[in-house]
Parts: sequence; C-alpha cells; structure tokens
Amino acid sequence: MHPMVRLAFASSLLLAACGDDPLRYSEPVGINLKAKSADTTGGVVSDEKGITTESSNPYGKFITDARAQLGGKDPSEIALEALTLTLGANSTGVTRLGEVFTGQVDVLFVMNDTNNTAMAGGGVIAATAAGGPEALTASFTSTTLGAADVAKVIGGNFKVVIRGPAGADFETKGADADLQLTLTFAAYE
Repeated sequence: MHPMVRLAFASSLLLAACGDDPLRYSEPVGINLKAKSADTTGGVVSDEKGITTESSNPYGKFITDARAQLGGKDPSEIALEALTLTLGANSTGVTRLGEVFTGQVDVLFVMNDTNNTAMAGGGVIAATAAGGPEALTASFTSTTLGAADVAKVIGGNFKVVIRGPAGADFETKGADADLQLTLTFAAYE
C-alpha cells in the first residue's frame, strides 16, 4: 500500500474513533464547610456537609444539566476532574489555610445510609500556604463503586468530608474558618 494511502486510511480510522467518544458534561460545584478550633479533636480538623444542602443546590443543578446534555439519561459515570480549597473571607482568627491545616488533607464522599466512603481527593497543605485557592489532586470516579452507591452519587445522597492535621496552635486560637471547596464534576454518557 502506498504511504499516502496508508496515512489517509489511518487518519480516517482516527476520526471515526473520535466520533465514538462518550458525551461528557462538566461543571464546577461549590460547597462551604467550617473548621472551628473548638471542634478540633486529637489534632485533626474535620467537617462534613451533604452535597445537596448548599444554597440553590449546585450539585443538583449539575446532575439536571448533565442529564439534559446526555439526552435525558442518567450518566454512566461521574468523575471529579479538579478540586480546590480556599479560605473564605468571613473566617475569624486565621488568614491562611496553613494556619488551619498543616499536612495531608483528604476530601471524601460518604454515602448516606451505608456510610461507604470513597476518596474524592486531597493534597498537602504547607504551614506557609496562603488563603488559596489551593489545588488538590482529584481522584474520584464512580466506576470504583457498587451499583447502589453509584445511584447515591447520581441522586446526591452523599456527604462531602474534609479532614486533616490542625495547623500549629489552631486548636487554641478560637478560630472559625470558612472552607470553600470547589469540585469540578464530569458526567459521562
């Protein structure tokens, strides 16, 4: 076969394969959590909140919009593409994320009713970290879950949990930190 014919054939296969890619819809979802000095236990700061309890339910909007983009069907997969953490402006007693957390911070999804836990992502917050946004590594995909938990993710029946080691003196500062997580979700056909 002539090299130009071979190249044209390979190009047409590549284009055909690209047309078969699953539809994808992506949207950032914000959720606000709290970290209070008084709630620090054993040197660990943590908080949790239902994903659908945020004002105007941005996660519910993401699912509704994803279904619309996917022709009215539920997504076959939900994945987390990006994750950032920011210290909110209404925080008191702290001005930097490094004052709240120092070390490995984890973000988890905990399913309602079953309490099954899925790692959403995380990263190291340095003691010198500013207010953010601090990029964390996103690692969640619903393909690792059982069918019942996938249904919970699509239905918004899970909590977002953040936890990590308290920054130096956070436990005794009398601080009240507003933590803003931005989770960029993607839904696939």
